[in-house]
Amino acid sequence: MRLPITSDPWCERSRSPSASTRSAATRTVKRLAEQGAAGVSIEDYDPAHGIYPIKVATDRVKAAVKAAHSHGIVLTARAENHLYGIENLDDTISRLQSFRRGGADLVYAPGLVDLKAITRIVDEVKAPVNVLLRPNGPSVAQLAEVGVRRLSTGGSLAFAAYGALAHSARELLKEGTSTYAKGALSVEDRRAAFEG
Repeated sequence: MRLPITSDPWCERSRSPSASTRSAATRTVKRLAEQGAAGVSIEDYDPAHGIYPIKVATDRVKAAVKAAHSHGIVLTARAENHLYGIENLDDTISRLQSFRRGGADLVYAPGLVDLKAITRIVDEVKAPVNVLLRPNGPSVAQLAEVGVRRLSTGGSLAFAAYGALAHSARELLKEGTSTYAKGALSVEDRRAAFEG
């Protein structure tokens, strides 16, 4: 089975947000494309520097777009403000608009859960918008209604599976029972999923 994979890499880091980060972004995109990725994301955040200035971030997006498009893959540009406690929607929108002008195919501001804020992004950025689904956020139907074009689950599906595993292990350890198995996939579902 072949599935299109979009990668959300931690691009190679450098000591300063300059030309070297643009070349690192280009190298990372090229490597992922060579491995068959259908798309890639680039962030405007680095743990060593925080949120990049908008010009630096946009220059990185432009470099990544050039590499992505030369390999026929989709480039998603991310504005990370809301994941790092910067609740400035106007700045987020400015960044996403700049990234779109820089050639990004899709824009993404993970961490937003307010439907009005998401609607503003859709309306003002005028680009396909990706939204991270959150337990306290809008439903898929609500997001579709305001024009969101792509949804992400982040790590939530894996974390839910890990939660079920931990719950099952605790039951076995503490109670010595295995009622957790009642929630297992049926034999038919396992075969359909893993044997095709």
